[in-house]
Amino acid sequence: MTDRPILFSTPMVHALLAGTKKQTRRLVKFAGIDNVMDFVKVATDKDGQPVYEMKDAAGNFVSRPAGKGLVNYHFSPRIGAGDRLWVRETWQGLSFGDYLPTKSSQCEVRYAATDPCADLDAEARGYPWRPSIFMPRWASRLTLIVTDVRVERLQDISEADAIAEGVEIASIDPAWPGYRDYGNDKVMNPAAKGNYRTLWDHINGAGAWTANPWVVAYTFRVIRQNIDQIKEAA
Repeated sequence: MTDRPILFSTPMVHALLAGTKKQTRRLVKFAGIDNVMDFVKVATDKDGQPVYEMKDAAGNFVSRPAGKGLVNYHFSPRIGAGDRLWVRETWQGLSFGDYLPTKSSQCEVRYAATDPCADLDAEARGYPWRPSIFMPRWASRLTLIVTDVRVERLQDISEADAIAEGVEIASIDPAWPGYRDYGNDKVMNPAAKGNYRTLWDHINGAGAWTANPWVVAYTFRVIRQNIDQIKEAA
């Protein structure tokens, strides 16, 4: 079991707090990813993480030189089942008394996702926001326990998984720009998967969904506590 930080945007923090987000997808980072056509799970390491070998378009395992021969490349997601992730979100620490921004851990922490003054500009609010990347462990209020890890193509996401990503199913309205006639399946139109596609392109840029990259899909349960408070309670 390993503790790691993980970044989430403010809308995704809303979904975590609401209990609707139970999955997240992150891009696979591998040097030869453009030539990979399939990931084949071959083992589980001592920490419970899946180990994959990769095949190219011809169905051959992707290999690298080793000594006088070749060995298959292995890929293992950085995060494994059982790992604990402490969520980094947009925030600010305010000193007690004068409520000025401070880097001290002895402070009141404000979160952009739930601060009633979040929509005001920094001058009216009285303090600027700090980017999520700068949130220290002690300021985190959400902990995720990873329960499942798998590698797949982005577009292989199911309707159920799109909902688990925290995406809502919009109401059926022919005037809605994303409306499509699914015949007898109109009850799922427009689907959460379609909304997830819009979200993915919004985050990663136009055409990101169409590229259909390899992603690691993480399933988790949410604990609304600081990761070290969980340890103390245990």
